[in-house]
Amino acid sequence: MPDKDGNNELNVNVSTCAPSKDGFYIKGGDNYDWGMKARLSSMFCPKSGNTVMLAFDHGYIMGPTTGLERLDLTVPPLIEHVDVLMATRGALRTSISPATGKAVALRCSAGSSVLSEDIDKELIGVDIKDAVRMNAACMAIQTYIGSPIEKMTIGNLCKAVDMGMEYGVPVLGVVAVGKQMERTTKYFQLATRMLAEFGAQVIKTYYCENFDSVANVCPVPLVIAGGKKLPEDQALTLVYRGMSEGARGVDMGRNIFQAEDPVAMVQATRAIVHEGIDDKKAYQLYLDIKKK
Repeated sequence: MPDKDGNNELNVNVSTCAPSKDGFYIKGGDNYDWGMKARLSSMFCPKSGNTVMLAFDHGYIMGPTTGLERLDLTVPPLIEHVDVLMATRGALRTSISPATGKAVALRCSAGSSVLSEDIDKELIGVDIKDAVRMNAACMAIQTYIGSPIEKMTIGNLCKAVDMGMEYGVPVLGVVAVGKQMERTTKYFQLATRMLAEFGAQVIKTYYCENFDSVANVCPVPLVIAGGKKLPEDQALTLVYRGMSEGARGVDMGRNIFQAEDPVAMVQATRAIVHEGIDDKKAYQLYLDIKKK
């Protein structure tokens, strides 16, 4: 077993990137099977190589959430502006039309509610066959690196990867950060690299200081979480910094559906992710759309 002490400082060269062998545009995906590549291509825009994901899976542990009291009213106006819907199977089947044509990041881990002290003790709650029936582009599995139940959630991830490899369904490994867990650059370097080495094809994580060094040492695409609700200009700055420092997309929830104008906010976010505009221009775009 490698000794965790005595390692040299990481040599992170953010200016270089290993060239793709066969031209497949998604990081780390050259050797995936055709079906898995097709599902990943439905998530990441071939033109920009990036993705805008709309997260509305909060209810699986939080119940009704501000802005998501009525999924059937809140989500549909936003769908045309995103690439991926991240949701539970119950939310999709009851409230979202399958005719949207959007990729689905299916929440496949399940656990206790916010009322429980065991909120972080999750299990795999969706069978691979149901994920395929849902035409999921990927299975989202929560992990708690550095927590007392780390091993259990890593086991969930590994089981999902095994199932996904059998059926050609990618796994989105979600780096969960509890209240007592650190949010340092070193932590996210560790957590994202671990999930990639366990086999996750995409990883959702949080933005942090020196995020470029996190992205550069992870061999698969990173998608940054929106996190807690921020003022609209600050949320757009978060998106811009993440994309500028190596993220391949964002998974925004509360910072879109709790915005003063959710439709304007999702369009401004999309402009950063796919068109490369900066945060100041994006905020002005948000204001302009909001006025209409």
